[in-house]
Amino acid sequence: MKKISFLFIVLFLAPALSSAANKTILVFGDSLSAAYGLQVELGWPHLLQQKIDTQDLPWQITNVSISGETTDGGMLRIDDALSQYQPDIVILELGANDGLRGQSLKNMRNNLQQMIEKSQAIDAQVVLAGMHIPSNYGKRYTQGFHQSYISLSDDYDTVLIPFILEDIATNQDLLLPDGLHPNAEGQKQMLINVWQYLQPLVVSP
Repeated sequence: MKKISFLFIVLFLAPALSSAANKTILVFGDSLSAAYGLQVELGWPHLLQQKIDTQDLPWQITNVSISGETTDGGMLRIDDALSQYQPDIVILELGANDGLRGQSLKNMRNNLQQMIEKSQAIDAQVVLAGMHIPSNYGKRYTQGFHQSYISLSDDYDTVLIPFILEDIATNQDLLLPDGLHPNAEGQKQMLINVWQYLQPLVVSP
């Protein structure tokens, strides 16, 4: 009878224990992470989950990115997202829409700062996805925009992806017809850009 009871525990409770052991990566971004113009399965967060599953790593990707999101919108959502998912890692990919709309850099930095602080307050590791915006916004604004990510990463000791659209933004073959959003091939390159900075956090030495 004891052997039968033990077998029951192994067969029926082990899967639940295994699931509970998984850690969570929260992708908190805008259209670049929401697979804008594509099926969700073609977006880099979904490709990241496939990569993690292939390597049998104990991580679950939760993507709550919304197309068109600004840092103001992120601030309205961050508390609920952190409370609901209790992530171990937060990939914070916001700010592009603030920049493209020419919004206040001070406000953007303040919002990103608060989202970093809120994430770190629950002991989540923050991966900050840096961005560039087109040069036609003026040298002072474009440089200040990108420097915001560098400064925040230095101040809060986050992992920094210098430019999440590296090797994509100026390659029309990797963009949708709008010239802004990555196509399916571009999403694969985004995964490469993210993975090189995320890998040390999720793969045990």
